[in-house]
Amino acid sequence: VWHQDLIFRKEEMYLIEAASGTGKSSLCSYIYGYRNDYQGIINFDETNIKAYSVKQWVDLRKHSLSMLFQDLRIFTELTALENVELALQICKNPMDAQEVMEDVGLGERLDNFPAQLSGGEQQRVSIARALAMEPKALLFDEPTSALDPELVGDVLDVMKSLAKEGMTMIVVTHEMGFARDVADRVIFMADGYVVEEGRPDAIFTAPRERRTQSFLSRVLPATA
Repeated sequence: VWHQDLIFRKEEMYLIEAASGTGKSSLCSYIYGYRNDYQGIINFDETNIKAYSVKQWVDLRKHSLSMLFQDLRIFTELTALENVELALQICKNPMDAQEVMEDVGLGERLDNFPAQLSGGEQQRVSIARALAMEPKALLFDEPTSALDPELVGDVLDVMKSLAKEGMTMIVVTHEMGFARDVADRVIFMADGYVVEEGRPDAIFTAPRERRTQSFLSRVLPATA
C-alpha cells in the first residue's frame, strides 16, 4: 500500500529517489515552505508549519532550516567569503565564515569571485553559506545536477563529511552510489506519492514495491 507518512529523524541522511517529474523537488518545496498546495500536515519540531505566517517562515529559515537549490543563488559581485558572510546578516548566531569555508575545502579560495571558481567550488560556497547559519536540517535539491561529472565527487565528499558529523539532511539526488553508501534511509517516490522507504541495503537489493523494482531495474541493471 502506498503511503505518505514520513518521519525525518535528527542526525540522519535521507535520500529521495524517483524518476523525473514525480514529486521529489515538490516535497522539498513543501518542507521549506515555498509551496503549500498539498494535503496533509508537515510538522517541524512537533509544530504544524503549513499555516505559518510569513514572519514564522522567515524565522524558521533563519534559525532551523536551510535549502540548497539547483541554481546556486550566490552573488557574482561578492567574493566567496563575502557570500558566506551573508549569514551574519540573516541569523543571530552564525558560525565563523572563514572556518566554515575551510571545512568545505575552500580555505585557499576566500577572496576569489564566483567567476574564478569551478562549478563544484561554487556549490561548496553555497553549502558553506547554509552551514554558517547552523541549521537543524539541510535540504538539497539535486545539488550535483548542473555539475560536470568530474566535479560531482568534491561536492559529494563534503556531504559525506556532513553526514559523519551528524547533520540532518534530506537530499534529492540521482547519485545512486552515493545513496547506497551514505544514506541512513532511502525514500522512493512515484506520481507524487511515497511508494517505499527503508534502509539502503533493503531498498537496493530487495525492494518490495513493483514501482521501485521497475525504476531500479532501469537505473541499476546489474541489480535487476
